Amino acid sequence: MAVSLNDIKNKIASTKNTSQITNAMQMVSAAKLGKSEQAAKDFQIYASKVRKLLTDLLQGSDLSNSNHPLLVSREPQKFGLIVITSDRGLVGGYNANILRAVLEEIQKDAEDGYESEVIAIGGVGADFFRARGINPIYEMRGLSDQPSFDEVRKIINKVVAMYRNEMFDAVYVCYNHHVNSLTSQMRVEQMLPIIDLDHNEASGYTQEFDLEPGREAILEQLLPQFAESMIYGAIIDAKTAENAAGMTAMQTATDNAKKIIHDLTIQYNRARQATITQEITEIVGGASALE
Repeated sequence: MAVSLNDIKNKIASTKNTSQITNAMQMVSAAKLGKSEQAAKDFQIYASKVRKLLTDLLQGSDLSNSNHPLLVSREPQKFGLIVITSDRGLVGGYNANILRAVLEEIQKDAEDGYESEVIAIGGVGADFFRARGINPIYEMRGLSDQPSFDEVRKIINKVVAMYRNEMFDAVYVCYNHHVNSLTSQMRVEQMLPIIDLDHNEASGYTQEFDLEPGREAILEQLLPQFAESMIYGAIIDAKTAENAAGMTAMQTATDNAKKIIHDLTIQYNRARQATITQEITEIVGGASALE
């Protein structure tokens, strides 16, 4: 019985150490989440301004009805899928949900005669697809918790260039959208071609402006930047959801550890009481034998 008591004590001590680690990781994730949420809010302000500028420019431009490659939809034959996951585990079902959904979509598209190429942002996603015979054409690992645009510029520029070179007929971003600290939503959003811009959204000005070097030339530069910024926004959103998932997972782990410690403590007390009762019984039995 003494060995059993020692085993229970060791389990309690080990579980307490684990709970301290998960609690610390929860606080770290909470701090990261706060910064990520602020970055996402700041981006939404920027995205709103750029969208307004684009719609105003498109209102008086021939590009709204032109063959600009970023605006015109092509007959879909091949899709580019930017799949955003984490570089590590310990984030609950964050990675599993998005990867399962994307894999099912790839298989469905293959059955319908379409091709899909994966661009993986995050090591978990890259390893997942490679293990299933789907080699990403490009991947990025080690993304920071609050990535700057410069950090992801290379992969974003490459995706837009591949689309303009007609390597894809459409580009989608597959990621988890952050709703709140407990909830995220899996999203598959079309980034290219740009189809959700409506020049009717333009505010309309009562005065005419002279633009230099010209409306079309400005749009030629602004449209790729807009597409790149939308992909960047999805990355920020996904990182926010990842930090929220990590915080929730560590909180759950900490709560479970506390429950285990509680149950083990009860088990230890019962075993100790049984040992004491047995010792008292042996003493009483020995005393009775001497009478």
